[in-house]
Amino acid sequence: MIEKIRAYVKKYHMLEQSDIVIAGISGGADSVCLLFVLMDLQKEIGFQIRTVHVHHGLRGEAADADAAFVKKLTEQYKIPCTIYYYDVELEAKKRKQSTEEAGREVRREAFRKERDLYGGTKIALAHHSDDNAETFLMNLIRGSRLQGLGGMRPVSDSMIRPLLCVGRKEIEMYLEERQISYCTDATNFENIYTRNKLRNCVIPYLEEEINPAAVAHINQTMEQLRQISDYMNTQVEKAFDDYVKIEGEEVMIRIAAKSALAEVIFHMLCHRVIAEAAGSEKNIGQKHVELLSSMWDQQKGSKLSLPYRLTAVHEEACICIKKMEEKNQRERKGETDSKEASYPIVPGMQLRIENSVITAKLIEKSSSDAVNVPDNIYTKWFDYDIIKDTVIVRKRRPGDYIIIDKSGKKQKLKSYFINEKIPKEERDRIWLVAQGSHVLWIAGYRRGCAAYVLEETERILEITIHGGEKDVRNN
Repeated sequence: MIEKIRAYVKKYHMLEQSDIVIAGISGGADSVCLLFVLMDLQKEIGFQIRTVHVHHGLRGEAADADAAFVKKLTEQYKIPCTIYYYDVELEAKKRKQSTEEAGREVRREAFRKERDLYGGTKIALAHHSDDNAETFLMNLIRGSRLQGLGGMRPVSDSMIRPLLCVGRKEIEMYLEERQISYCTDATNFENIYTRNKLRNCVIPYLEEEINPAAVAHINQTMEQLRQISDYMNTQVEKAFDDYVKIEGEEVMIRIAAKSALAEVIFHMLCHRVIAEAAGSEKNIGQKHVELLSSMWDQQKGSKLSLPYRLTAVHEEACICIKKMEEKNQRERKGETDSKEASYPIVPGMQLRIENSVITAKLIEKSSSDAVNVPDNIYTKWFDYDIIKDTVIVRKRRPGDYIIIDKSGKKQKLKSYFINEKIPKEERDRIWLVAQGSHVLWIAGYRRGCAAYVLEETERILEITIHGGEKDVRNN
């Protein structure tokens, strides 16, 4: 195994004599193997090693035992080790993330902090080929872009993954042969998270019942996809230079781009343009790309709401994407035209409008979890993965409708208001959660029969209109 890793490290130029390597060591088999592999390579190459252990404050005595094990192990081999302590549950609440996502972020923060403190040049992570296969399957079933299907890279900026060329079984055999002990995290065997289900159920089935080389073949495919993705990205950057102009905070893509580019490059360019205007790729999905690309078929002057409070406008020779700054200034002055204003719902957002506060978060749910939908008329859940268009919050508009039963029967919003005897002066004050003309939720009144959360739902979009009935109905 060590020969395979040595060749892999050399192929991707992971380690040099001048490097100061920050290694993440959890105490589990993978990270302990990483530590011993680095020590072997250190003898040949001559780089320095520092280690980091992150205590997540989640597993009580078991987590304390892991930290003690890592401390003892690193002291035995005279390798510097820093233990970082976090309250991940608290961090998850602060960051409005799942515990799993918050844990991943604090680990990366600890590694980078250690790197910056000690002049580190590389951060070594213990991901292996089984981990990468899990990542591929997870991204595949969630509808990832091409870049996501390439999985984790051997080298990504200062991060290196020397074990990505070997599998879990090889790692365990290596440790057993050398009689090296390690910790076992019992939560890895609990099929609570999607990744654990893939690890414990799906991949073993693929290897035992379909093809013993399934993981190896998945990793080979990912390598090809990474090469394809790299090539496509160079074409997208060329298209960006040719067809996109940036002026201040406005990003403009020429109308000529759609007819001049291959469809796949054009769609990737649309994603690149939204990310450029937003300053982030997070939560920008295929549905937003499709919405932006549809602007080419719209009339001049038409507008589209996008994540990160962006708006796209069809102008004479381009589609212009910009922040809704002027509208925000009018909001602060109380001058918002309530019939025209619309605000994209983005997970993690907290938006203050008039006398209301609107928040949204994404909840990761296992299909085995019970569905406990909040019994609250000002908090509603929606199946995030079946929502096809951008969800916005706004006031009523002509043509609005709501689905009133499971068969898909529609009712005009105006008819609903009349039937419910809602006074005319109140109708323009009610917040609606909608996609296009389809109203998903009349805040404070009723939810439509669409995008229901079911037992098999994996991602839930939770939207809350803070302030209660008084605030919502008397804005």
